Amino acid sequence: MFQTKVPLISVYNSIGSRPLDNWAVHQCKEGEIQYVQDDLLNSYVLQIKSPNVNYTCCINCPVNPKGSLGVRLPFVTLLVKNLGRFFMFEITILDSENIRRRLRVSNYHTIKKLSTFVTTLPISMGEGWNQLNLNLAEITIDSFKTTYVETVSVQVHANCRLRRIYFSDQQYKEDQLPIAYMMYGSKDVQEKPKSLLRKNSAVVDKYSAGDKL
Repeated sequence: MFQTKVPLISVYNSIGSRPLDNWAVHQCKEGEIQYVQDDLLNSYVLQIKSPNVNYTCCINCPVNPKGSLGVRLPFVTLLVKNLGRFFMFEITILDSENIRRRLRVSNYHTIKKLSTFVTTLPISMGEGWNQLNLNLAEITIDSFKTTYVETVSVQVHANCRLRRIYFSDQQYKEDQLPIAYMMYGSKDVQEKPKSLLRKNSAVVDKYSAGDKL
């Protein structure tokens, strides 16, 4: 069905019994993190809501803050739903100077902000479900004048519904991806995820276009 292999590493997928096994869950009194049935996708997704996006109401992978995902694919894609509120996520990368830098992405900043260790990037989101794509290698060069080596961690804050997060070697078109990675793929799995469990190790699912899905 596919002519070439498609290197993909999925670090979050809402379809399954325990999607957050390898994630740390940080809830706060003002917010909520729970699984909800999304009518459009006809499947369960993770909803993160908080009246203040800066509250510690988020999920992050890996569980150990001193650990690293060790993912070296430079493109990251998030399938998220716009809830009409402020939203933020953060990617920590390791660069060629062996320094951990943070790429903070939000829909409430209007201009790029840069410091030695952090770059803040504005995004524009449409209504409903969005596919957010970042070229981490390009951002690292533009922001820090260094070379991207690997992704250390991923952190997702309020406010959004989250379907999947995956890394790839390039940005692929929808028809080049396995069905499970498409925005509206895998509707047939209706099992409600179990409690927000998490483990001490960060294990990622690896797929190629030739794998049976």
